[in-house]
Amino acid sequence: MLKKVRRKVKAFVTKPFKKPKSRPSRPPSPPEPPPPPTPPLTPSPLHQQMSSSRQRNAPFLFPRSESSVLPDPSRFFSHDLLSTPLPTNSFFQNFTLQNGDQAEYFHPYIIKPSLSSLSFSYPTLSHNSAFIFEAFNADITVSASDGPDPHSRKTHLISSFSDLGVTLDFPSSNLRFFLVRGSPFITCSVSGNSSITISTIHAVLSFSANSSSTKYTAKLNNNQTWLIYASSPVHLTQTGGSLINCGGGFSGILRFAVLPDSSPDFESILDRFSCCYPISGDADFTKPFTLEYNWEKRGYGDLLMLAHPLHLKLLSSDDCSISVLENFRYRSLDGDLVGVIGYSWVLRPDPVSVTWHSIKGVREDRHEEIISALVKDVNALDSSAPVTNSSYFYAKLIARAARLALIAEEVCYLDVIPAIRKYLKNMIEPWLDGTFEPNGFLYDPTWGGVITKQGSRDSGADFGFGIYNDHHYHLGYFLYAIAVLAKIDPLWGKRYRPQAYALMADFMTLGKKKKKKGGSFDSNSVYPRLRCFDLFKLHSWAGGLTEFADGRNQESTSEAVNAYYSAALLGLAYGDTHLVAAASTVLTLEIHAAKMWWQVKEGDTIYPADFTAENRVVGVLWSTKRDSGLWFAPKEWKECRLGIQLLPILPVSEILFSNVKFVKQLVNWTLPALAREGVGEGWKGFVYALESIYNKDGAMEKVRGLNGHDDGNSLTNLLWWIHSRSGDDDDDDDDEGGYGGHGGGGKYCSFGHYCN
Repeated sequence: MLKKVRRKVKAFVTKPFKKPKSRPSRPPSPPEPPPPPTPPLTPSPLHQQMSSSRQRNAPFLFPRSESSVLPDPSRFFSHDLLSTPLPTNSFFQNFTLQNGDQAEYFHPYIIKPSLSSLSFSYPTLSHNSAFIFEAFNADITVSASDGPDPHSRKTHLISSFSDLGVTLDFPSSNLRFFLVRGSPFITCSVSGNSSITISTIHAVLSFSANSSSTKYTAKLNNNQTWLIYASSPVHLTQTGGSLINCGGGFSGILRFAVLPDSSPDFESILDRFSCCYPISGDADFTKPFTLEYNWEKRGYGDLLMLAHPLHLKLLSSDDCSISVLENFRYRSLDGDLVGVIGYSWVLRPDPVSVTWHSIKGVREDRHEEIISALVKDVNALDSSAPVTNSSYFYAKLIARAARLALIAEEVCYLDVIPAIRKYLKNMIEPWLDGTFEPNGFLYDPTWGGVITKQGSRDSGADFGFGIYNDHHYHLGYFLYAIAVLAKIDPLWGKRYRPQAYALMADFMTLGKKKKKKGGSFDSNSVYPRLRCFDLFKLHSWAGGLTEFADGRNQESTSEAVNAYYSAALLGLAYGDTHLVAAASTVLTLEIHAAKMWWQVKEGDTIYPADFTAENRVVGVLWSTKRDSGLWFAPKEWKECRLGIQLLPILPVSEILFSNVKFVKQLVNWTLPALAREGVGEGWKGFVYALESIYNKDGAMEKVRGLNGHDDGNSLTNLLWWIHSRSGDDDDDDDDEGGYGGHGGGGKYCSFGHYCN
């Protein structure tokens, strides 16, 4: 039976830990859904459309959408790429939206295209106690000397992309840029014996060449020194205060790098690695809790790349041949980027065991209080009551009810399970079979993904779900409820498995596009690879198909954690070991990143001192900015800033907030804000939940006095959380970024004890 289930998931999630030898089989057609309580005389048109939308041996698809709000991807993606699902939350997303001329961050450079040129910046940091910001300045711009060809395509073209890079073509200028994240060089391929112009917004103070005309040095009046390397002799001359022109034509490779330090050693390192360049990079889950980078390189010699702080924490030198250049550093908003020699890296995050119930359990003498609240919360469930049509708030509502079922299991009070099961079935099925009239799921074939009926007509509806904003947030809550219902009602789970996997695959697909003969691309999947997760930064983005000057963004790390945790629970419910392993690996990476970049500990040096002194959590984290404010609240509402990084409260929350010393700092920073008039009871509940990690009795007294709870939370859930805390005041419990240590034996990985 387990083998059958594993075969079925491969339609959505390519077998994550080795390449399949043949095309995976597809899930079978689902049984007919049950009729509604008052069946119509004929099936609804939407129901008929859903039934006919699946062909034999094809993955389940919700009804096709004719969205009126999605942008046209053909403006910037090559024709060959349009036949495959396209990224909607990628590191180069701005290059695909509007005019395609907003910048994106490639570490260490911010890169900005225009009609026939590319500009790049080695940014400086601006900061105060409220934000940190990397400003773009066109330090270097590369364009055609003769201007764009009037008969060629006017915009840039994305001819290929990978997990770690994107290739931008400028057909009108005969320029191609291999933009690979973490490269200290910007690499440009010039064809057609073209003339090029290199310009800057600064003054060029001096410009010199080596004896072979294959290396040039430009010193600018902003204290930057740029090195230009050529694969063959090229004749560049300064023709004005800010212009450098190419005398005659050139075909070949040009590489640009800023000198991060005036030390001669830095320049000699760049010289040494200037002849080997990456054109793309793949990130593969080769086995559980292992992520491997492999860059495709050209030229000769060794490859030099840059690692951000989380890379350095997770790099496993025992599993790959690399050398870390500790003193070769570029500054970055995310912390110093450090040189690493090697075209293949292996990252090993801490293993985490995904569990349905609390990690430490609830003492039996604490069951009575939880059961009392549980009975009241379950009695209040009413699937016939008026309900929101928002996909986000609806999903939170059913996930809240699903929590009650698992808490009932944990405190051995199964009498309430039938009522919860009935409620969940009545609430979930209309979304899965298309009978929820106000809203529902659709399939968008243009970009490749699940959207909502409301979102297909209004880009602002469902918090932008129709333009791929917050997908992992909404679907994570749905998956949690579906996973729990499939656990407590396996027959129901079997019936709705195709729909459940369709929702999961929207943001958890691992399959890659494959290049066919003739150069076109194909993919077995109907969804893009890991829609929200950034395989370089190692966390998710939420912004979708919206152009932002500051790049991608994400507010709530805990809701991202919930998404991958829920996907893993879905795997547990269906006995799908591959899904459990893949989702758990993404989950632990998301937790590592949250601890490193969202959780701001006292005395941390990753951010400037003025920002660190005033903030214990980042509000919204952007590609090129850290903001203390939230989308929905000002920075002074610290209870919201804490709460949005904790909700929903789950067993996995213990891992996300395992550093007790930091939790104390965060709660003490937040508590004064609760004295403000108008603070919501729900937000107070999240503060008290964290306080219970080190002050169990004091937090319990406060929780018992609450008059309300967040719409995704309940008194039952808060009591369960507090009673499952040990109450130990242990400041040494887990330092930043880790939860039990690497190499097995981690206290949040049950099998780890047997790995040493």
